[in-house]
Amino acid sequence: MSFHTIGHRGVMGVEPENTMRSFAHAERAGMDAIELDLHLSKDGALVVMHDTAVDRTTDGTGAIADHTLAELRELDAGLGERVPLFEEVLDAVRSPVQAEIKDAAAARALAEVMHRRGLVDRVEVSSFHDEAVAEIISLVPGVRTVLIASRWGTDVVDRAKAVGADRLALNIRRLTLEVVERAHGEGLGIIGWVVNTQEQLRLARAFELDAVTTDFPEIRRTGRFTA
Repeated sequence: MSFHTIGHRGVMGVEPENTMRSFAHAERAGMDAIELDLHLSKDGALVVMHDTAVDRTTDGTGAIADHTLAELRELDAGLGERVPLFEEVLDAVRSPVQAEIKDAAAARALAEVMHRRGLVDRVEVSSFHDEAVAEIISLVPGVRTVLIASRWGTDVVDRAKAVGADRLALNIRRLTLEVVERAHGEGLGIIGWVVNTQEQLRLARAFELDAVTTDFPEIRRTGRFTA
């Protein structure tokens, strides 16, 4: 069985999340893919950060959408790291990327980059929002997509099928074998997130998940041997 490990915001358990430092560490650790989050700055730049506001992960305050790219560049994102542009990450690492988008506007900006740089084989697009998944599929033919859910109802597999997603990314703490079997039966891959302990890793392997997202590089090392 193929089993992939995705570095969550790089390897955010040991590095400042969503920074070049974190992505480089994830690549060195041999992660099969690197997950990151995309937002638009006030002037339309596609920047890498998880929250809608800069407060938690930088020394600044306020919404990303209220800052120009130049203003975001002045912020410290941890250990002297700067807020990166999506394209800078693509240039800095060679790993496959899973890019999480928050809305349709980010989907349109991402689609432009994917078309211009021919990224359909390298970049998988994920979102918690059904409409964002549907939007990127309509804009980038052949794109691989993931519908994410933390809490979900019995319709989560139907939702993924309805928007055309290829995979589901589901909270490992709430995941059940019933959901996994139904998703696999419908041809959907399953990613468990966030898998940070050996117990969670054993559960992911027992459920025969296709991949896990993790904050820690050691999960990649041990995941090959855990059954």
